[in-house]
Amino acid sequence: MQIKLRIIAVFAVLASQAAAGPGQGLPGTAPLEEEGDLAAKMVAGIDRYLLRETERSRASRQSRWQPDYSSADAYVRSVAGNRERFRKITGAVDPRVRFEAPSLDAAVGRPALLAESAAYRVFAVRWPVLKGVDAEGLLLEPKAAPRAKVVALPDADWTPESIAGVDGASRVSPFAKRLAESGCLVLIPVLVDRRDTWSGDERYSFTNQTHREFLYRMSYQMGRHVIGYEIQKVLAAVDWFSTASPSLPIGVFGYGEGGLVALYSAAVDPRIGSAAVSGYFTAREGVWQEPLYRNVWGLLSEFGDAGIARLIAPRHLIVEAAKSPEIDGPPAVAPRRKQTAAPGRLSTPALADVRAEIERAREPFTKLGAPDRLVLIESGGGTGAPGSEQALAAFARSLGLSMKTAGAAPAVTGRVDPAARMHRQFSQLVDFTQELVARSPGERQRFWSKANSASIESWQSSTEWYRRYLWDEIIGRLPDASEPLAVKTRLAYDKPAWKGYDVVIPVWQDVFAYGVLMLPRDLKAGERRPVVVCQHGLEGTPQSTIDPVAKPDGSLRRPWPVELAERGFIVYVPQNPYIGGEKFRTVVRKANPLHLTLFSFILGQHERTLDWLASLPYVDPERIGFYGISYGGKTAVRVPPLLDRYALSICSGDFNEWIRKTAGLDLASSYMYTQEYEIYEFNLGDTFNHGEMANLMAPRPFMVERGHHDGVSIDEWVAYEYAKVRRFYTMLGLSGRTEIEFFNGPHTIHGEGTYAFLHKHLRWPEPRKSGGGNGN
Repeated sequence: MQIKLRIIAVFAVLASQAAAGPGQGLPGTAPLEEEGDLAAKMVAGIDRYLLRETERSRASRQSRWQPDYSSADAYVRSVAGNRERFRKITGAVDPRVRFEAPSLDAAVGRPALLAESAAYRVFAVRWPVLKGVDAEGLLLEPKAAPRAKVVALPDADWTPESIAGVDGASRVSPFAKRLAESGCLVLIPVLVDRRDTWSGDERYSFTNQTHREFLYRMSYQMGRHVIGYEIQKVLAAVDWFSTASPSLPIGVFGYGEGGLVALYSAAVDPRIGSAAVSGYFTAREGVWQEPLYRNVWGLLSEFGDAGIARLIAPRHLIVEAAKSPEIDGPPAVAPRRKQTAAPGRLSTPALADVRAEIERAREPFTKLGAPDRLVLIESGGGTGAPGSEQALAAFARSLGLSMKTAGAAPAVTGRVDPAARMHRQFSQLVDFTQELVARSPGERQRFWSKANSASIESWQSSTEWYRRYLWDEIIGRLPDASEPLAVKTRLAYDKPAWKGYDVVIPVWQDVFAYGVLMLPRDLKAGERRPVVVCQHGLEGTPQSTIDPVAKPDGSLRRPWPVELAERGFIVYVPQNPYIGGEKFRTVVRKANPLHLTLFSFILGQHERTLDWLASLPYVDPERIGFYGISYGGKTAVRVPPLLDRYALSICSGDFNEWIRKTAGLDLASSYMYTQEYEIYEFNLGDTFNHGEMANLMAPRPFMVERGHHDGVSIDEWVAYEYAKVRRFYTMLGLSGRTEIEFFNGPHTIHGEGTYAFLHKHLRWPEPRKSGGGNGN
């Protein structure tokens, strides 16, 4: 009786508000007095949250380590898990090709011997790394028996010849030459450069993405990385070093991007006894400001440069604080190229930051009795040239050598075309990654081999691990909401058939959920109705979804939440944080190094929203459906599958052969050619496509809405991916719970089959006259 009276009282308040003016809120909520752009404030709050967590990561990442300092061997064993996780997030995961020795790279009219001095010879060489992928570069072979073996790594925009002293470039330190003169056998691989010459496809378009970014995008989606590919080239050289004269010490010395690769390679492979890193090492909490190709999934949640150094201890690490490569941003947009590159800058770090990061790395070296093996060299006060005499001398000592006096430049006897060589290197890595994309259906099948679809019960129990994996490892999981459910509302719409309320729901410090709740006026006391959560697309707002908005062709965008409210559904239109252009994309850049994505926040916001919706006396918590278009369609295959309180999900204008769409090159609308660089999710390709995500909805209903003229994909890809879902639901005896509707229209809500789907599965009677539209 008391419950009935309480419900009646609530509806009495609602009835009284029908005549109230704007500004009135819902009963049981506080007044919403916040003014201004709530969508922008949401993104800004997430940004503040991430900046705070980035600063905290320096301390919190220590919990990921359990070092054993009882001996060097015990320490190496105790960080084996950290090393393996680091190897995986850098994408150095593919088996390397075995080989006996590098091949001399000669051609008709061009001998392999390129230069010679009194102390060493320079050969053009190549060596196999991965299937179909070679490293190319130079071999500097001392004329006397070598006393150490070194991989020397130039910056990405330097040629191997520049550090070998062959091209005579005065601006570049020829540190490889000096090492060869001092008795080292030196191998110098080419690194992928920062030009944009081949970043695109002649069938569709070219972009201003650097070669490194272009490779990064496709490889990141496949659980690889341009960094990982270059680590593999170094480790292939180490494979050879370790079999030929295995007693000789092995070292790596790199500058700029080469310094990054040298540091990472030594962390991954303990066979490297000495590493010298010039112009790279510093505090990495600002990595989100660096070029996109330096984005490493979860880097700051466990490592940072000091953490990577911990993986090298107690071996030798020489850090040279020197002038770094200075990059203001991506290449300028040339004619017939699209401006799609991500922003990002490189600058010389402050010496104080380098010193502080060295101190954070010092503990394992000291506790393992090797404090002198971590060395900081300050070239010109931290802004001098790389490869200083002090840095070279320290590196030589770590190899048991002493530096010889610099000799004359070698006499050049041959030339290699650096542009043709770079094109080969770039194309091989593109082809290798595209082969990964082509093979990904088989890899996903293997990944899913432990899922049991013999029955609904076995499917639900056996896929719990996959749900956790999607949330924890692909999307990134945040803690449960930390803020009380203190909801604020205000009346925003007062229409003849429904009323709409702005709603703000706290989630975490600085982070809130925001949306519009639409209540039909014919709600009856004690009645509980189904809810449809209507999710907008990229750069959308609840208001742009509710209010008719003019499209470029002059027609009006369809206010589909209004149509659903007029059909009697309670409707909630949430604001998702993919709005604000670079502001929200920068949020993603800040999130990724913390093992988070934008959907980490979206999931938390929807969880908290469901908490509130389920608490409302007029909502049936068992009948809350989700209907999203475009970016909201991305949400439809990521959020409802993980949040069981969503009774169904409809994906409109987005369902796709998603891996080919994001990482492939054979579709004009591929994200490889667009500005949405934030779209990529590490290692999604070998784990989840849209079909696998949709299957996690089972046994709950799932539907796809697709316009024939929707440019996000082609019908054949959508039908191919959906066929897997249809087959799966049928095999589980659930064929009546999944549908696809194709319609003759563009990227829009069609609202015919989907509306019928909502009425059927949310168990709400359809109106006598269809409110379905014609694709406008």
